[in-house]
Amino acid sequence: MPRAGLTADRVVEAAAELADSAGLGGVTVSALARGFGVKDASLYSHVRNLQDLRTRLAVRCAAEFADLIGAAVAGRAGKAALAGFAHAYRSYAVGHPGRYAATQLELPADVLAASPGHERMVEYTYAMIRGYELGEPDRTDAVRLLRSTFHGFAALEAAAAFHAARDLDASWARMIDALDTLLANWPPAGPSPTLAP
Repeated sequence: MPRAGLTADRVVEAAAELADSAGLGGVTVSALARGFGVKDASLYSHVRNLQDLRTRLAVRCAAEFADLIGAAVAGRAGKAALAGFAHAYRSYAVGHPGRYAATQLELPADVLAASPGHERMVEYTYAMIRGYELGEPDRTDAVRLLRSTFHGFAALEAAAAFHAARDLDASWARMIDALDTLLANWPPAGPSPTLAP
């Protein structure tokens, strides 16, 4: 029988908070049950198992992330949209490392298709890059470049892995300048390089 006051939403919200404080790997049914002062079995009325909990967490955090990105790019185009997207991305990834990690979880195709947050993230990403007038496959290549760059910078920042005296915000601003220049002057496709045996 479900414990009074516990709901699936409350369990997932607690999981999001725990992910940020203890890391995504620290999110377990047992840890959440301890936080609520209940036995593990009490949570199984709200989530089926750890995989179900992680899936719900990923969907919830993707919606939260998409809300921030959407607000940051609304009404903007070109470099302004790129900068808004980038700042929102970095803010979420560094400020909520566990939640951000949840957005990166691999999910089944049917879950992704039914997740509004994941769908909106794709829409916002392509809307942001639309101002650069790239066709395919260049558009997809550019999106992969941006995602890799933002993810890599945020991951290194969160791990305190940048040791040079240069101010991080200054480097971030120059990186956005460089990405804007690259997107506006995207190189034409050439022959694929061949790797020596």
